Amino acid sequence: MKHPYDNAPPRAKWSRSVSLNYDAADLISADKMLIKKSDKVISAGSCFASNLVPYLEKSGLTYHRTEVVHPAFSDNADEELGYAKFSAAYGNIYTVRQLLQLLRRCRGQFSPLESYWIDMGTLIDPYRPGLKHRARSVQEFHALTRQHLQKTLQAFKEATVFVLTLGLTEGWVSKADGAVFPACPGVVSGQYDAQQHEFHNFTVAEVEQDLATFITEIREINPGLKFIVTVSPVSLVATATSSHVLCASTYSKSVLRVAAESAANRFKDVTYFPAYEIVTGPQAPDTFFQGGKRDVTPEAVHAVMNALLAHCEVDGQIKKEAKVAAPVRISEMLVDAECEEVMADR
Repeated sequence: MKHPYDNAPPRAKWSRSVSLNYDAADLISADKMLIKKSDKVISAGSCFASNLVPYLEKSGLTYHRTEVVHPAFSDNADEELGYAKFSAAYGNIYTVRQLLQLLRRCRGQFSPLESYWIDMGTLIDPYRPGLKHRARSVQEFHALTRQHLQKTLQAFKEATVFVLTLGLTEGWVSKADGAVFPACPGVVSGQYDAQQHEFHNFTVAEVEQDLATFITEIREINPGLKFIVTVSPVSLVATATSSHVLCASTYSKSVLRVAAESAANRFKDVTYFPAYEIVTGPQAPDTFFQGGKRDVTPEAVHAVMNALLAHCEVDGQIKKEAKVAAPVRISEMLVDAECEEVMADR
């Protein structure tokens, strides 16, 4: 051996694993199944995270749900912003600080001072601002919120695998107590007040610390919980910084990618899954993005999920069917709801 690279495996060399013989499943560094048939999977993250659910369920794996629509409302149209798409109705979670805040609210360790907004006789949840069905009294609001947090805590306690998709570093917070909103007040609902609300772009150190703290604190109530952490390939729709949105998006994704790697290196049973690289890398075809160059196509989601399923305990026939399934057919299962973030560019 002349140098350490002589005996490196093909996956360590660009010419042998990207230029030639590229297989997205080879990007995952895992020596065991990421998801087993016996696992209870929950997930959280930005809009891209919702795409995970139909694939898992179609493949015979268990997506664990603790908060579902009551049968009396089963005929009603689904929530536009995907609250019903996740394990509990928390909807899209864009920043790690927002996720940590949710856990602490569930455990009774944090209660936002700005607990609700009032609009035309109804009460709006600032942390689920797009909910279609609003409470009509303070008593009803607190009862529904308490039930939601209990169901979310149940999901956190009962899960065996947590798939977390990191989406943004930009967020809007309360000046009073630092509570993080999923969207700038006034974008989805409520009213923006410069005296009460402020913009914050989380740093590498902050995201790393928030993610480490979240993993540590959730394992206090669920010690065996495994994590699959990924970064959304969907760029920012708008930035509140002075940077060009392209530069702001690059910053955001870079910070999240570093934080994800840090967590995977620091904690046992935390695996980084490279959805971001599969979709945005130079090996990816142009057809992975729609015409606006921001939203990913069903073909891209299909490629990502095939790579994940290759490392899951799914029988061979299901894997074969998933591999040849037409992206158009798969797209019928995808979440077509808009994100709160999209509303910032209207």
